Amino acid sequence: MARGLNGSANGTGHWPTGQEGVEARIPGRSSGLPPAIAEVLPAVVGLKTTIPESRRSAQTLGSEREGHGIVIDDEGLIVTIGYLIMEADTVTITDIDGTEWPAHIVGYDYESGFGLVRTEMPLAVKPMRFGDSDTLSLRSEAVVAGLGGEKATLKVKVASRREFAGYWEYLLDNAIFTVPAYPLWGGSALVDADGTLLGVGSLLVQEALGPGAPAFPGNMYVPINRLKPIFSELVANGRLSTPPRPWLGVYTVEHMGQLVIGGISDAGPADRAGLQRGDILHALNDEVLDDVADFYRKLWESGPAGTTVRLRMERDNDAFEVAVRSGDRARYHKYGAD
Repeated sequence: MARGLNGSANGTGHWPTGQEGVEARIPGRSSGLPPAIAEVLPAVVGLKTTIPESRRSAQTLGSEREGHGIVIDDEGLIVTIGYLIMEADTVTITDIDGTEWPAHIVGYDYESGFGLVRTEMPLAVKPMRFGDSDTLSLRSEAVVAGLGGEKATLKVKVASRREFAGYWEYLLDNAIFTVPAYPLWGGSALVDADGTLLGVGSLLVQEALGPGAPAFPGNMYVPINRLKPIFSELVANGRLSTPPRPWLGVYTVEHMGQLVIGGISDAGPADRAGLQRGDILHALNDEVLDDVADFYRKLWESGPAGTTVRLRMERDNDAFEVAVRSGDRARYHKYGAD
């Protein structure tokens, strides 16, 4: 299971302690869920994928992945979190009755983190409509749902809305952070009282309340409004037609006020340029880097994939500069190094 910011796990399975499942009510008693939510819970399905051991993402995310997805139309289209399906060669959907359905990948957007799959046969469930994630603010209430109906729901509150910078060159504006934490977070549904979809589960985080607040575990959800502008193109083409962002293949963390390379993608752009784990990043194209998010913005503003950027670095207290020709992350994972 790959590790995320603040020690979070961006996999999908279980608490580190092995605790399984979640129940928002005592079995046999009324859940108190709004009828609109109860009606759409069958739209939340289980999702399993297998990934060939030779694929690059198998090294960090595993060759078998499990999580959830949400049925969003009458033809078996399902939205999930993208890392569950990255480089998968098989996709299996499990409905609320335990029936398994083969599915195939429709699209994956690296920038937002959303993935789409479709079952070979339509599922006989009411699709979950898109809601308006912009209505969520601090202390807003919602329900998190996984496969299993009412017993797999959890009432949550929004702990914060803020920017999220993932160490794998991922930046999300206005991410949704919820508490308490839902242990089976990957691809789970964040549902409004009217039964509409507000977000898709991405991470377990240890600092859900935000910087400077006491550590408190929660989840990060990708807002569904981030999907709406790209949805039609992603369904039609599998990826966006806009030029891909430049990608370096570095895992960057903030440590004692510095940007440190915590890992490097094998045979990726940074690896080919000779960067090493432990190198410190100071500037990109002579612009000083403030934090991880600033690094990503400056990188993406430098031009499309294939652009060469100049990095001012430090290694063992020695300063140096290096030119790195950026690549396309999608091509790297699907076809090999780019």
